[in-house]
Amino acid sequence: MTPPDDPRDLRFAAPRQRRAALVTGGARGLGRAMALRIAAEGRDVVIADLLEEQGKKTAKEIAALGQRAIFVLTDVTIEDEVAAAAEAAINAFKRLDILVCAAGVLGLEAPFHEQSTKQFSKVLEINLHGVYHAHQAAIPHMRAGGWGRCVTITSGARRGAANQVPYAVSKGGVYSLVQSLGNAYAGEGVFVNGIEPGRALTDMVVPRFSAEHIADPGNPLGRYSDPEEVAEVAEFLCSERNTYTTGSVWSVKGATG
Repeated sequence: MTPPDDPRDLRFAAPRQRRAALVTGGARGLGRAMALRIAAEGRDVVIADLLEEQGKKTAKEIAALGQRAIFVLTDVTIEDEVAAAAEAAINAFKRLDILVCAAGVLGLEAPFHEQSTKQFSKVLEINLHGVYHAHQAAIPHMRAGGWGRCVTITSGARRGAANQVPYAVSKGGVYSLVQSLGNAYAGEGVFVNGIEPGRALTDMVVPRFSAEHIADPGNPLGRYSDPEEVAEVAEFLCSERNTYTTGSVWSVKGATG
């Protein structure tokens, strides 16, 4: 087999184009970092979030990179609102190639017997149903275009976090969804993957711990990740360079296990 003339070429890579992305939970934290990193590689972005002021600020930051960006007020638990965010991408950019699902909540940290059914349902509606809605809205557009990349944030809590049962169950569901959808559409050029980031220095994580613990969390690297380190992996999974990865969950935790 003759190698490509340029050793950086990938035989199965799609042509590099100005693609469009939908990022749920893109106003802050990991979602913001991923939206900015994806935009930096020449993609237009729809920020779908309930945080209007912060979401519009992220959109302006993307515009400063030379890309087009819009903010759409979106509650991911409402299917019609997620579908509207996807349609906003089509209306604004005439395409939708990339989906990043970062919208999520931790919920109440308490023993299982102190958790209510209402609390359980709320966490699943945001963390799992929201991801389901987003893929339902985005994948038809990707199939029509013959190419798509989806990335969702999951969590190691799925393995059994005793005081975070609703959160753990929701992230376990996301893990299974990623694997199922990764198999379902690979033959049509649509790849679905996840990222398990451990703890990153976001406003969901930092307030939960002391400054001493944040400075030395006890993992092999001796620190938590910056959101930008997680975003780097997301950018690859959402890129044309990802030619053979689907249905996987990538660990970005600075440790094994």
